[in-house]
Amino acid sequence: MEGKNQTSVTEFILLGFSDLTKLKGLLFIVFLIMYVLTLLGNISIITIIRIDPHLHTPMYYFLNNLSFVDLCYSSTIYPKALITFKVEKKNISLLECATQLYIFGTLATEESFLLVVMAYDRYVAICNPLLYTVVMTKRVCLQLVMSTYIVSLVYSSIHTGNVFSMTFCGSNVIHHFYCDVTPLLKLSCSDTFYNQVVLNTFGGIVGAVTVTAICVSYIYIISAILRIRSSEGRHKAFSTCASHFITVTLFFGTLIFIYVIPTSHYSGNTNRVLSVVYTMVIPMVNPMIYSLRNNDVKKALKNVLEKKWFY
Repeated sequence: MEGKNQTSVTEFILLGFSDLTKLKGLLFIVFLIMYVLTLLGNISIITIIRIDPHLHTPMYYFLNNLSFVDLCYSSTIYPKALITFKVEKKNISLLECATQLYIFGTLATEESFLLVVMAYDRYVAICNPLLYTVVMTKRVCLQLVMSTYIVSLVYSSIHTGNVFSMTFCGSNVIHHFYCDVTPLLKLSCSDTFYNQVVLNTFGGIVGAVTVTAICVSYIYIISAILRIRSSEGRHKAFSTCASHFITVTLFFGTLIFIYVIPTSHYSGNTNRVLSVVYTMVIPMVNPMIYSLRNNDVKKALKNVLEKKWFY
C-alpha cells in the first residue's frame, strides 16, 4: 500500500439495516419494542431482588449482576442501531466506534464469566448442599464477581487495542449495526494476520475456559441429580438449573456461530442476523427465562404487585 495517496479514516458509516428499505419502519418499531422490553425486564429483576429479603442469596446476587450486564450491554447497541433507521448520515467517529467496541466487549465477556460463576454456584448447591453456606459466603460472591469484571476489562483492552492498532484508509462503510471485530477487520488496509492471531488466541482461551468450566460443572450436577432417589427431588434440582442452562445454550451457541467461523467464510447478512440474537434478543429473553421458570422470582413479583395494589 506504500506510495499510494491514502487518507486515514476518521469516521465510519454504520449501514445497519438500510438495505432493507421496505422493512425499515417495521424493524424500527420491532427493535424499539424489544429495547423497551429489555429495559423493563432487567430493571424489574434487579428491583425485585433488591427489595425482597428472600432473594438475598448467592444465586440471586449473581442473577442481579447478570441483569445489570444485560441492561448495560444492550444499551451500548440499541440507541445507535435505532438512530440509523431515522437519519440519512449514519456516521460514527473512530473514537465512538472504539468506545462502543470496548464497552460491549467488556460486558459481553463479563456475561460469559458470570454464567460460569452461576454454574459453579449451582454445582456447590447441588453437589455439596451442606457446605453451600460455608463456601458461598458474601465475601466469596463479591470476590468472584469483582475478579470477573477485572479480567473482562483487561481482555477487552487487549481486544480493542489490537483492532484499532490497524490502519483504516480505504472504505469506511461497516455493513453492520454496531462496531464489531469481523467487519472492522474486513475494512483494514493493514496486514491483519498478526491481529487475527492475537484475537483468535485470546478469544479461544476465554471461550475454552468458560465453556469447559460450564460443561464440567454440569457433568457433576447431572451426575448428582441422577443419584437423587425421589422424583420430586430430581425435579426440584433440575428446575434450579433449567433457566441457567437455557441461557448458556442461547448465549454460547450464538457466539460459536458468529466468532468461530473463520473470517474468510464471513457472511455479512448471516453475521448480522445472529448478532441481533446475541445483542438484542438474549438480553430481552433472559429476564423472561428466569422469571417464568423460577417460582421464587414469580412469588416475589406477586408479593410486590399485591403490596403496590393494596397500599
